[in-house]
Amino acid sequence: MDRRMMMGGAAAVLAGVVGFSGTARGEGEKAAEACCGGCGDCRTACLACVAACLDEAGRKECVKLCLDCADICAACDAIAARKGPMAAAMMAVCAEACDKCAAECEKHKGDKACMACAEACRACAKKCRDAAKAK
Repeated sequence: MDRRMMMGGAAAVLAGVVGFSGTARGEGEKAAEACCGGCGDCRTACLACVAACLDEAGRKECVKLCLDCADICAACDAIAARKGPMAAAMMAVCAEACDKCAAECEKHKGDKACMACAEACRACAKKCRDAAKAK
């Protein structure tokens, strides 16, 4: 088998795995895509919150939860995007992490970054929960 045939075969397999098969997407796939988008938005908000909270005294727990949540969102985004066998479990874990992060951020009512993070976390948690149920 020559290199071009191997590359072509690999591309075909990858296309099928990533969802470019040309078939109509079901509700589960749409929910998973929404989860992925929510994870990206949440991760960005969490990292912005970390940057803001590093300058504030007494925000150690917020920083820790935001960093954990950002990492979990990144992992969930990757696993959900490739439709891994652990996607539903990861989505449930992500929703839980987002809920905990949002609860902590909501304690800092006067901080715009924390409020934006809490909002993004709540939205992500809902999308991930819905996607996990659709699996």
